[in-house]
Amino acid sequence: MKLLVSATGRVFYVKSADQDYHTQFGFVKKEDLKGAVPGQAVKTSLGKELFVLDAGFADQYARIRRGPQIIPLKDLGPVIAVTGIGKDSVVIDAGTGSGAAACFLARVAGHVYSYEIREDFHRIAEANVKLLGLKNITLHLQDAKKGFREKNADLVLLDMPDPWECVAAAKDALAVGGFLASYSPTTPQVADFVKAVLSTPGLIHIKTVEVIEREWEVSERKVRPRSAAIGHSGFLTFARKIATG
Repeated sequence: MKLLVSATGRVFYVKSADQDYHTQFGFVKKEDLKGAVPGQAVKTSLGKELFVLDAGFADQYARIRRGPQIIPLKDLGPVIAVTGIGKDSVVIDAGTGSGAAACFLARVAGHVYSYEIREDFHRIAEANVKLLGLKNITLHLQDAKKGFREKNADLVLLDMPDPWECVAAAKDALAVGGFLASYSPTTPQVADFVKAVLSTPGLIHIKTVEVIEREWEVSERKVRPRSAAIGHSGFLTFARKIATG
């Protein structure tokens, strides 16, 4: 996949360079697309200059198919930062949904195992994994509440309506020192999840946070917040396995 980017930051996604690509600024000839190298400017039929780039992971990730609502990037970042997962880490993700979290975490972790109970969501996730070309994701069409196949995981991430029902299974799957994280949109879900964590021997509650992202407009000396901020999306609750008992 290639990108056509205007000087103002407008991005066009080009899936194939085998045909002319049409934009609101006119079309770009396929011959120009095929012959262009990253960073080269091409002109549309209306004389607009666009720059050619190769699409990276972030560009392709932005184009994944969505079924259920996904965890925003502003909330996935803290999951990685708090838990410290890396190239050797084993991650379990439930439920898969569209596979967005699993795909994003797979760029950082050694392997991601993801569980989904709905077949339609499972199929969407399969398509997204294929689109992104990720080889270190295993998708299970299975109810996570019945337990995980994997053991000694470094992180279990729960994005479920009732994550408290999966605490015991998550503890069994985690290595000692591993992290359990839950993403929930409402406070009652957080309260019930934390209660389940505190009532499970060997688990401790680390913290619950809400991440607010506010983009700013910067134009010369005019610097101000944009009117439409990304406010509440969900709460992140982190726990940790400190003992087997």
